[in-house]
Amino acid sequence: MRKSFYRLFLMLIPLSLAICPSLHSVTSNDAGDLAKFIKDYETKVEPLYKNATEASFDARISGKEKDYKHAADLAFKLNNLYTNKDDFKFLEKIKKHNKIKDPDLKRELLIIYNAYKGNQIDPKKLEDMIKLQSEIENKFSTFRANVNGKSLTDNQVEDVLKTSTDSNELKGAWLASKNIGNIVAPDIVKLVKMRNAAAKELGFKNYHEMSLKLSEQDPRDIEKLFDELDRLTRPSFISLKKDINKFLAQKYNTSSSKLMPWHYQNRYFQEAPKIYSLDMDVYYKDKDLVEITGDYYKGIGLPIDDVIDRSDLYEKPGKYQHACCDNIDRKQDIRVTCNIKPNEYWMDTVLHENGHATYEKWLDQSMPWSFREPAHTFTTEAIAMMFGRMAMNPQWLHDVIGVSKEEQNKISDTSFKILRLNQLVFSRWAQVMYRFEKSMYENPEQDLNKLWWKLVEKYQLIKKPAGRHEPDWATKIHIALYPAYYHNYLMGELLASQLNYYIAKNIIKSKDIKNQSYANNKDVGKYLAEKVFAPGRKYYWDDMIKKATGEKLTAKYYAKQFVN
Repeated sequence: MRKSFYRLFLMLIPLSLAICPSLHSVTSNDAGDLAKFIKDYETKVEPLYKNATEASFDARISGKEKDYKHAADLAFKLNNLYTNKDDFKFLEKIKKHNKIKDPDLKRELLIIYNAYKGNQIDPKKLEDMIKLQSEIENKFSTFRANVNGKSLTDNQVEDVLKTSTDSNELKGAWLASKNIGNIVAPDIVKLVKMRNAAAKELGFKNYHEMSLKLSEQDPRDIEKLFDELDRLTRPSFISLKKDINKFLAQKYNTSSSKLMPWHYQNRYFQEAPKIYSLDMDVYYKDKDLVEITGDYYKGIGLPIDDVIDRSDLYEKPGKYQHACCDNIDRKQDIRVTCNIKPNEYWMDTVLHENGHATYEKWLDQSMPWSFREPAHTFTTEAIAMMFGRMAMNPQWLHDVIGVSKEEQNKISDTSFKILRLNQLVFSRWAQVMYRFEKSMYENPEQDLNKLWWKLVEKYQLIKKPAGRHEPDWATKIHIALYPAYYHNYLMGELLASQLNYYIAKNIIKSKDIKNQSYANNKDVGKYLAEKVFAPGRKYYWDDMIKKATGEKLTAKYYAKQFVN
């Protein structure tokens, strides 16, 4: 996605010395022993977490190499806690005994156990994987597309694909960008096999299964969810794809049947081409986006003035160029990083990041440390996405920005078409990413080039160039560096729509699910704070969703909002 604070559950890096001493032998008093372990664990992890997170924030703001090195050193110390094999053996024995009756204690055991289990890989094998991953990352970082002797960055390639109307120029840029595939593909396959071997040592079929299960996602349930979404979105996407093709064929002076991957205005067709004429930036020109955001959240009963005061929101030399949200101490020290400009992109972004902040701020502080974070990565993404969508919402523009009712009505239809197109195009792309990774880890020996284009043609309706047999799958950096994670982005969108539907129907008491701004409705904030934010990780994510909305996660409300 173009913006977000993504809580990537990545491989952790061990140090030579363990921080935690060997703890406890299991006795008949499992609950007492576990409570003692957790108290000792929290005493160690809390300061390590705070120091590492604060150092990371400071490094992003300063951009200084020494600050990044300091942050990395502290992250290593934090990560190393979870490599202690004696601690893991203790947790494993307690878990196997299955004598813990208290639901909260049992939940803490599972969360901490999963954090340790993923790091019980042989240190030498883990070191080899990290080294290879670093080498792949470096190849991506240094690669530049060579187009007619000119070296282009990824951003420059994207600019060509968005602005050029010359099919030959588009093809040249697209093909040149794909040359990274042959450079990294052999190493990625090797890394996939190494990850699978490590996962099998820990008792899993493959790395993809391990990643999902350790993040409390049942692979079968995720597949059913994606199958449901495929069924719901396919007919509408087919229709919209015809509209896209008609527009692009006219733009490039060709026929729809001759449109190729390089005609869709980005390298992967993961974002919707601009086929509608509406400039949303005009509504944010000369506006104070920070003031707007603060007033909006205060109006719905979720004031964030303290977050804004601690945040770093504008450009400065050397500063991190993107956006994120940090909960420094899992208490109340929450900070947002942005580089705000007065346009729609940054209005979306600042609403999005402070959506993360509200989730973190209203976590119940009386809960144990392990519970004081969102129920899952995708649940905090859902809140951020739900609020970020407001930047293109004409009702929100009227209620919050102050555009006239006449202007609201004028742009209402087109703005929704843009949002709908963006959502459906991304949902089909996410299908490709999820299904490719799942199949790749199940069988890395198969023809991955063939698999990639089979999925692209099926879910995105994009034609493979005639005779092409290149590792185009390997050009997507997430496959190498952020494995088995991409599906969470789409799950966040599904939950955002499910929450929006519930709020519209049960809090606002409206049948209109497409034109709600929540502006100045404190009942909305109260509902989110109490039912979604406060429980943190106390409940399994789908149980939290059912408690909050009456149903487990489903794709049907996403379909109601963007398909039906």
